[in-house]
Amino acid sequence: MNWIGVSWLSGLWLLALAAPIVIFYFLKLRRPRSEVPSLALWRQVMNDQRVNSPLQKFKRNLLLLLQLLLLLALTVAATQPFVRGDAANAAYVPVLIDHSASMAALDQPGGVSRLDEVKSEVRQLIDDLLPGQRLSIIAVGSTAKRLTDFSDNKRLLKAAVDGIEALPVESRLEDGLRVTQALARTVPVETVLLFSDGNVPPDVPFELPFQLNYRRLPAGGVNLGITALNARRAGPESWEVFARIEASQTEPAAGVSTGTLEIKLGNEVLASEHVSLAAKANERFAVRIDTDKAATVTATLRPDGFDALSSDNNASLDLPVPRPLTVYCPEDLDSYRRALESIENLVLYPVGDDSGPSEYDLVVSDRASDLDKQAPVAMYVGVVPPELQELVTVKTNLAELVDWRRSEPLLQHVQLADVQMSDEPQNAEGVRNEDYEERGYEVLAFGRSGPLLLKKSTPLRIEYDFLFHTDRSTMPYRIGFPILVSNLVQETLRGADLLEVRAGRTGVLDPISLAPNEEYAVTIPDGENVSLRSSESGQLVGVPAPAVGRYVVKRGGRTVATVGASLTSASETGLAITEKLQFKEIEVAADEDQLPSDKPLWRYFAFAGFGLLLAEWWIFQRRPRRAAA
Repeated sequence: MNWIGVSWLSGLWLLALAAPIVIFYFLKLRRPRSEVPSLALWRQVMNDQRVNSPLQKFKRNLLLLLQLLLLLALTVAATQPFVRGDAANAAYVPVLIDHSASMAALDQPGGVSRLDEVKSEVRQLIDDLLPGQRLSIIAVGSTAKRLTDFSDNKRLLKAAVDGIEALPVESRLEDGLRVTQALARTVPVETVLLFSDGNVPPDVPFELPFQLNYRRLPAGGVNLGITALNARRAGPESWEVFARIEASQTEPAAGVSTGTLEIKLGNEVLASEHVSLAAKANERFAVRIDTDKAATVTATLRPDGFDALSSDNNASLDLPVPRPLTVYCPEDLDSYRRALESIENLVLYPVGDDSGPSEYDLVVSDRASDLDKQAPVAMYVGVVPPELQELVTVKTNLAELVDWRRSEPLLQHVQLADVQMSDEPQNAEGVRNEDYEERGYEVLAFGRSGPLLLKKSTPLRIEYDFLFHTDRSTMPYRIGFPILVSNLVQETLRGADLLEVRAGRTGVLDPISLAPNEEYAVTIPDGENVSLRSSESGQLVGVPAPAVGRYVVKRGGRTVATVGASLTSASETGLAITEKLQFKEIEVAADEDQLPSDKPLWRYFAFAGFGLLLAEWWIFQRRPRRAAA
């Protein structure tokens, strides 16, 4: 039940002005003394005295009543009354506005977007601000951005809301909540408002320290979109390209949504396919591409009818130049070299006096001196990484395998159960698996007295470490050994984008390989330039991608790379709806009705006072008087 509250109770002192008004009307009128020629008029004089007595005048005077009502209306308006709501009765209220891709979805042809509907509601919330209340506007997309500090400046708040645009990115609600949590350290935040169409992950890894009011708008209308565009190597100079089309959850009026998918290699049309999907359905299309050069593949979807979202109708991917892998493996590590030589499209170093390039795709070695060789994928056998030497030692002893992680890509279809090893890694006293994890290593194979195989993953490198030397085991003589080496090569191809390529995603671009320690200018599709510096390994990371299209990388005015970014998100295309947000210890249900905020009433009483003032003026000043008979 909602209750009436007031913001300024001291305004009731204005009622004291009623006393002088009433006293004024108790004063008797002073009439001049007159002599009359006849007592017949005495009765009329007595009636006039009764009419002008204090009590009679107080009871019958309309002007007094109007003025008292006017004073009452102005007094109530001065107290700033309001109807209490459930959402915004706190002094400091952060307002989270989702502006991810699905918020641009229309509800019907010629209709409004989800974001425009949110803006309308937030503007009303700003108009209803009470004295002492302040809002902070936070936009939530792939990242969160605080647009205003806590403010009661309605012009400033509305300008921030009007400037929010829907971006073709997925929503990361937890980022917005973390920004809010940071604000809560400076001011008391009790209530947070979230406006979204519900297209957010249902599980939010965040512990709520405040009340969250989740206002979910109705989802958009029928939508078709490209949710994946991938390519897989089908030969030394050929690729198999796959595009997936999905339909939204809304049931089309005609039962199915139709359109045309067009796939191009540069300007050449490779395929044009008809698409017909029911609600929540999807279909995959494939086309083979033969090329020995770097190329760009684009996919364009043209819906036949109404389409709620347009940002998911285009996607592109960049095919790299086909090339063989460069692999380093010492010549005396015969078991691995023989297995590697049997794999096609691979160049093995060293070869005679040629030690190979300064950077490889894959390093396989049993030498500690090779730990510094540059490669995105590396495997070391019989070498303990320097940072782990205080945790584990390797002794000459028979080791016993306990278990291994069969789901790891390196170990798929590799049977290790009967492998015999003459090197036994032994943990130092008190060392547990968690100690390896703290240093960034995963244990892939477990021995009785210590780990046998470790993996360390960073954004730019994957390293596998066999703590025992595989040549001093029965592994090279088992059928699983060439499978293991083949899995390692597949992982290398995947890491070098020579096995599989997917369309770049909006939000943040994948790392771009360029010259090390150089300054680059990145032009995004809307023409804005962003300056970034490459790392020591030549990776340009953290490039913001807020729009679908081509990103041009330049150095010194010369184009050195172009990269595409696409939405390709099943959740955004599907216009998925999350009815309940599950946090670590609490569940928050969505509310489709407009969030009940405090509704100020002072303006209604002010208007009533103005109406009473007009009535008084009309009755006692403006109303024409009847002519005397």
